[in-house]
Formats: sequence, C-alpha cells, structure tokens
Amino acid sequence: MRNLFRNLVKRLAYSIVLFSWILSFQASAQSADWMNLDTIKAGKFDNGKMWTFEYPPMQYFSQTYNFNPDEAWFEHVRMSALRFANYCSASFVSEDGLVMTNHHCARQSITQVTKEGEDLHTNGFIAQTLQDERPVPGLYVDQLVLFKDVTDEVIDAINKATTDEERSKLENDIITKIEEREVAATGLEVAITPLYNGGKFSLYGYKRYTDVRLVLAPEDQMGFFGGDPDNFTYPRFNLDCSFFRVYDDNGNPLKTENYFKWSENGAAIGEPVFVVGNPGNTDRLNTVAQLEYARDIQYPRTLTLLTSLSEMYKDMLKKDPSRKAELEDRIFSFDNSIKAYSGILEGLRDPILMQRKKDFEKSFRQSVEADPELRDKYGDLWNKIADSRKQLSEISNKNFALNMNRLATPQYFFIADELIAIAENLKLPETDRNDLYVGDELDNTLASLFPEDFDVEMNNTLLEEKINALYKYLGPDDPLVKKFTNGLQGKEAVNYVLSKSKITNLNDVKNLLKDGPDEVLKGDDPFIYFMMNSKDRADEYSKKVNKLVELESSYSQQLGVALFDVYGTSIPPDATFTLRLADGVVEGYPYNGTYAQPFTTFYGMYDRYLGQGKVFPWSLPERWAAPPAGLDLSTPFNFVSTNDIIGGNSGSPVINKNAEIVGLAFDGNIQSLPGSFIFRTEENRTVSVHSSGMYEAIDKVYKLKRLSAELKSGKITN
Repeated sequence: MRNLFRNLVKRLAYSIVLFSWILSFQASAQSADWMNLDTIKAGKFDNGKMWTFEYPPMQYFSQTYNFNPDEAWFEHVRMSALRFANYCSASFVSEDGLVMTNHHCARQSITQVTKEGEDLHTNGFIAQTLQDERPVPGLYVDQLVLFKDVTDEVIDAINKATTDEERSKLENDIITKIEEREVAATGLEVAITPLYNGGKFSLYGYKRYTDVRLVLAPEDQMGFFGGDPDNFTYPRFNLDCSFFRVYDDNGNPLKTENYFKWSENGAAIGEPVFVVGNPGNTDRLNTVAQLEYARDIQYPRTLTLLTSLSEMYKDMLKKDPSRKAELEDRIFSFDNSIKAYSGILEGLRDPILMQRKKDFEKSFRQSVEADPELRDKYGDLWNKIADSRKQLSEISNKNFALNMNRLATPQYFFIADELIAIAENLKLPETDRNDLYVGDELDNTLASLFPEDFDVEMNNTLLEEKINALYKYLGPDDPLVKKFTNGLQGKEAVNYVLSKSKITNLNDVKNLLKDGPDEVLKGDDPFIYFMMNSKDRADEYSKKVNKLVELESSYSQQLGVALFDVYGTSIPPDATFTLRLADGVVEGYPYNGTYAQPFTTFYGMYDRYLGQGKVFPWSLPERWAAPPAGLDLSTPFNFVSTNDIIGGNSGSPVINKNAEIVGLAFDGNIQSLPGSFIFRTEENRTVSVHSSGMYEAIDKVYKLKRLSAELKSGKITN
C-alpha cells in the first residue's frame, strides 16, 4: 500500500511537471504569436507629463483633477522653485531663504564644509544656530524669474541657411546674439533652450544667489540607506533630504515672498500631487531609428565600458582596502550608472515598448503626409535620420576605440602624444617653439606628465581595458592593433607593451629625449607608435561623426517644428534641465506578484535594518540604531506617486493643489528606468521622502527645534 501511494505521488508529480511544461510551451507559443504586436498602440502619455510653465495643460488639469490654477498660482510655484547648481533641483521652504534639496545633491557641499577632524558624511551636520550655518564655496541656486518665447526670431535666422550644415551655425549665432542682448538688458543669468528639439525656443532668465549655507545634512547612511542594492527600487526608507539657506548681499537670511508652506500631514492615497523641478534629459521624441541605434550600439558599448571600470576599481579596492575613501565614490558612480543604463537598455529591448514608439512615429508620419505643405517640408526627415544612423553605426565603434577618453584611457597615451609635440618643437629653433618647451618650462612640462599621485596600477589596468576595446571594435586583424600588441591579447599584451615602452616613468622619458627628437619620432615606443599612426584615422572618424551629428541635429530641429505643428502643446517637450511641472497622484503599483504600498514608515526601516542583519548598506548611524525616544515609528517615511521625473529632478519639491510641501522627490522605481525614452503610467513611479517623515526626524531625532519650527511656521521663530 505504501509503495502504491509512493507511485501515485510520483505519477502525480510527473503529471504536474508535464502539465506545467505544456502550459509554459503554450504560453511561449502564444507570446510568439502575440509578438506580431499588431494590437500594440502608443499610450496617451508615452511622451511624458513634464509640462512647461510656458504651456501648462489647463484643460487637462481641470478634467483630470478638477483643478483650475490661475496665473498667480503658477507664478508663485515657479518663483518658489530653484535650480540647485547645475545638477539638481531645490525650493524655498520659508520666507527666510530656507532651501530644501536631496541629501545626495548635498554630498559635494558636505565635503566642502567639513573641517579638519570632522567626518560629516558619517556623523551628519547640524547647525544649532544661524551663526553655525556654513557657507559652501562656489555653490549657487537659480530662481527662474523671466521666460519668453523667442522661436520666431531664432527660426527666421535659421531659415536663411542654404544648406543643412549652415543651419546649425546660424542657430548658434542668433542664440548667442539674443542671449547677450538679454543679459545686458536684465542683468540675469540668461539661456535660450530649444524645446521639441528646436521646434520652439524659450529664453530663460535666472536670478542667481551665491551665498548659500548648509543648515542640516543627515548622515550618509540615512540619506542613502540600502545603498546601491536598494537604488532605483521601492519600498524605500531614505532620509534623502538636506537644508541650506540663502543669504542676501548684506549677509542676512534672504527675505523671499515666494516659498512653499509645509504640510505636516502630507498627501493622501489618490490625492493629486505635482513635482516642480528641472528634469535633465530624455529621448522620448527621438525617432525609432535613433532609439534602435541606442539599443544596438550606444548602450551596449557604454555598459561594457562601465562594467569593466567597475570591476577594475573593485579589484583594486580588494587588493588595497586603504584606498576605500578614494575608490568607493567612483565605484558607486559606475554601479549607479550601470543600473540606470541596464534598465534603459532592457526597455529598448522590450518589443512591446518599441512597438509603442513605432506606433507613435507611424501616426506622426501619417499626419505629416496628410498635409501637402508639411509633407513637402518634412516628409523625408525620418529617412534622412535613418540614413544618418546607418552611417554612424558603421564607424561609431571604431571612432570610440580610437577616442582617448580620459576616464578609460591610461595616461601613457597622453604622455606619448605630449612627447611627440615636444620632439617636433625641439627640431625647431628655440625662438619658434611653444613656450612650454623652452628652458625651465620644458622641465616643468615633463614633470607634469608624472605627478606625485601618478597611479601605476590604475594605468596598467586601464591599459588592459583599452587593449580589449581595440580588439573588440577594430578587430584582431587591424594592422595598428597587431603592431601595437604584437598580436597578443589581455595581460600578455599589457606585459608586452609595458616591457617595450620607454615612457612609463619620468627617468625613462628624460633618457629618451637625451637621444634627440628623432629618436622619439622614430616611433619605436609602442605608445608613441600608436599615437603617430592612429591620428589621421582618428581624425577622419571624428570628422565624419561630427558631420553626421551636425546634420542630424538639423533634421531633428526641423522634425521638432513638424511635431509642434501637428500636436501643439498636447505633448510636452523632452527634458532640458529647465523648470517643469509634472502631475500625478499618490498610488502604489503591482510588483513581485504582490502590491507595493503607497507609503513606507519608520517601522519598515527598522524591519529592513534588522532583516538584513544590521550590516552595510542597511546599517544605521549611532543615533538611529535604537529607535530614539519620542519617534513615532508609524510616521509615513517614503511614498510613491505617478509623477514623471528623470535625473535632474533630484531635490524637486512635491506639492499639493495648495502649493504645500508634501514630499521631496529623490528617485524612481526600477520600472521608471525606461522613462528615458517612454513614460509608462502603469508602473513608472516617483519615490519621495514624506513631509511628515522629514519633520519627525528633524524634530525628534536631530532635535533641531529651530528648523522644525521654521518649517511649521514658514519663518525663523527666534
């Protein structure tokens, strides 16, 4: 009986496995059939919801949210928002110049104000009084006080061009002329930005504040709790906030009429919220040909480089842990980029998402073809861009291989290039030489090639990466590659090149020069040989690439005009690191077979901390390790919403209809990464710090009562 039971169990298990396999096979077959993709259409908001202040979607706001903001609302919001240096967003949050942005936007500033013996990244910074607030050298914030449409003036000038090549020059000339005129008239920081790839041109005038002081910065471990593993994910538990203050010309806290009041309760589930910030760059209006080039060539190549660099630095850190401070930031930067680019590439390789882009392009082209005037002007632009990308794809990788990118190229190549210049100068009479190559200056020039911190190990490792790239993109049969490496690859090639080189240290370089300039120019040294024999080809590739990019810029500008003619302001322009307003609602989303709740709490942070064994990157600073007395662990900490953001939005205030702070945007979920080229309302989410969570931490944990009181009242209270 027992054996019979066992046999039945085995048969049942086998049947389940077989049934599962059949279902899987059928599902795959259905997917393959479905991948004809004929039914996939572009989404209404595939091009995003980063609305400009020039063209706010009033009817859409009214119909969707029953919200009808007037001109005064938009002006107040615009004047309360800030651009933080040239890399983040921020906002005024009190009438006394208090500024809020992300902690990760403040990392550089924290380093700058750190005094000897302090470790502000580990311990955080708290200014107990106004006098303790520390000026940050070179930091500025910009307030958008002026914008105007200059499209007609710019396009009239561009249209005087007789060739596509000339259009770019005329565009640059007229933009420079207008900017100089407006700077003289207003005294503002002025920049003209093309919108819709140049279908429209807006002039922005910024009031710049340069006396900016740090008020509060949490510990790095609170600002970036969970580290890279949790980056671009949700649920999250990050106190990714920092506070600064702008001071006026007299050294007093700036008085400003425009600032966002603080909402202690934050937003409710389903409540409309708006992100006000400066999204950096998107490619949503790119043609399908441009996206396919990014998918097939640009992003795979970039990821290969970043992955190699990350592994190289991690290996160096493993060998020498004393270099932690030097190498960790670089490793984080590489890994952060790898995660971002991988998400974009995954999206580009998703046939459904690409079909949505193809459907939009098809509809756009049909609209252009249906209008005789538009067809004559713009009908062939897609084909021209596709041809440009085809030509670019044939030489792009070769150009990349010969390009001396300083991030990924060992110094030996630059030293060789400098020695060639020195040798050529030494053949001239002293009076005809460059000043850098005469007398004592020549010694200084040579010494500068090998500074005290010259990193031999790093350069030797980079050499292997460079050789790998040469083989990958030029091929093993390329005469230059074969001669440079003697036909060897990997570490064998590195050892060969270094053993034959006479320029890997200062003494060898001086000895080589003693033999005279002709000895240098013989090209016996492999690095010198490479630079002498790659220059013409590298210049040729570079010129071709630049010409194609210039031509394509002209095509894209014309296509932008067509896009605006067809769709007007119903589609927002791509991100340009200028001020935008992105609408959404507080809402979770399906993930991992379950549902991501809209809010997290401090309870969740401690669960993550304990569940991960209290180890980095889920460790907590000392003042947080045990829940501080008075901290309400049920307080909302982070939340997600359907707003549209991208890099550059970091530090953006999240506000409600009353223009009150309900949160601080700091990241997107993993599903947001394809947002570089398509916005998906279904899963794309903005991740923000909750206003209640920030207030609770400031008041109960950091006990900076003067700051919590200022947030609550909107002004300095004592």
